[in-house]
Amino acid sequence: MPSTQEVTYGVHRRSASRLTIVAHMFGILAFVLMLVWLLHYRGGIEYDSYDGYRVFNVHPFLMFCGFIFLSGEAMMVYKTVQAIHIVQKVVHMILQLTAFVLGVVGLCAVFKFHDMASIENVYSLHSWFGIGTISLFALQWLAGLSTYMFPQTQTTRITLLPWHVCHGRTLLYMSIAAALTGLMEKATFLNLRPGHETRLINFIGLSILLFGIFVDLSVALARYV
Repeated sequence: MPSTQEVTYGVHRRSASRLTIVAHMFGILAFVLMLVWLLHYRGGIEYDSYDGYRVFNVHPFLMFCGFIFLSGEAMMVYKTVQAIHIVQKVVHMILQLTAFVLGVVGLCAVFKFHDMASIENVYSLHSWFGIGTISLFALQWLAGLSTYMFPQTQTTRITLLPWHVCHGRTLLYMSIAAALTGLMEKATFLNLRPGHETRLINFIGLSILLFGIFVDLSVALARYV
């Protein structure tokens, strides 16, 4: 006869599995919609282009498809994929590091665009959110590396684990807040009238938000040891 804890564990596993699938669906949807927007409406994506707007388009593409999407994947890999613990940790750290590197390239793209267009840097709420999030993300990664990939006492790891998880989930929502304010800011600068492009931007933002929510729920319900 299975115990109550075993039954609950099984329910969490099934719930996490379904939620992870839904998270991937919204992540892929946001990825596709982002490409449609940038390639069809905004002229393409090219970091070394002489067209500043094509350079700028690298920014939203990498900040979601690189930074947010991969960091969400890293969270789900660690919490919902059953594997040897060291494999979970290594894959988690590699995905997070890749997300950070792509996020930095995305930030470089927007700074390059601002230089090309003679626009002031870091003046909006969106930019403050973005810089703050990626800076805290770097500190979170370094703290996780030193705590969980190098020799530490078990007591230290257990004590810091809830904080590490909490900070990771907080950073996910901070990155989503930065993405949504960025989409609103871009739509405002473009002075878009109601139409296909504005609705597309709205659906991109909604898909990104739902991706983050289902990543968080998947991580919260996953109780794998």
